[in-house]
Amino acid sequence: MTGWQATVLTLFPEMFPGPLGVSLLGKALANNLWSLEVRDIRDHGLGKHRSVDDTPAGGGPGMVMRADVAAAAIDAARPQGKDERRPVIYLSPRGLPLTQARVRALSQGPGAVLLCGRFEGLDERVIAARGVEEISLGDFVLAGGEIAAMALIEASVRLLPGVLGAAASTQEESFAAGLLEYPHFTRPQEFEGVPIPDVLTSGNHSEISKWRQARAEALTRAVRPDLWALHEKRSLPYEK
Repeated sequence: MTGWQATVLTLFPEMFPGPLGVSLLGKALANNLWSLEVRDIRDHGLGKHRSVDDTPAGGGPGMVMRADVAAAAIDAARPQGKDERRPVIYLSPRGLPLTQARVRALSQGPGAVLLCGRFEGLDERVIAARGVEEISLGDFVLAGGEIAAMALIEASVRLLPGVLGAAASTQEESFAAGLLEYPHFTRPQEFEGVPIPDVLTSGNHSEISKWRQARAEALTRAVRPDLWALHEKRSLPYEK
């Protein structure tokens, strides 16, 4: 494998590469800027039917992925004795929210091993035993972790050098500086009676920069007051 390495542990390997294999990410994959390995968790299933789950201890609905099966899948992806620095990430609605800062940190590392859950969840013991990091895409529940894994991989890979082409394209986007991104405009000059703001066609780059900063701040304040509060806190002068 070369470049940034993603290993996905899933019960549905046929879902990959999916959208990761097209557009700029697919081109980067073909050019070995990153690599994708997909492993079937059911290869470590038990018995004739390669069972991977069982009923929840204490009762309740649904099924829970077994600790021994999940551990075997993780260990196969991270062989003992190998210099393996990639974190094992379990995509879970109870995990810490995925942020641009975490994505950037992942993109600067060697990659990640992503465990895609199904059923009601994963046996807690394997999370502790293998030092698994739990990450959530948001306050909602998916049928499984595959789409979440794709989102995390795409968010990380697009930050790799050479994937998007222009490094500046990732420096002024939403969350890069703790704010939502300013509004964008392009031709035609007027659309349904609404023109492009004059400042953006003025050629005055200083005024354009000020306008964009002001619009980013106003948008963040209106749409994401939680982000705005953090931005204000970071902007306060340091006091001893």
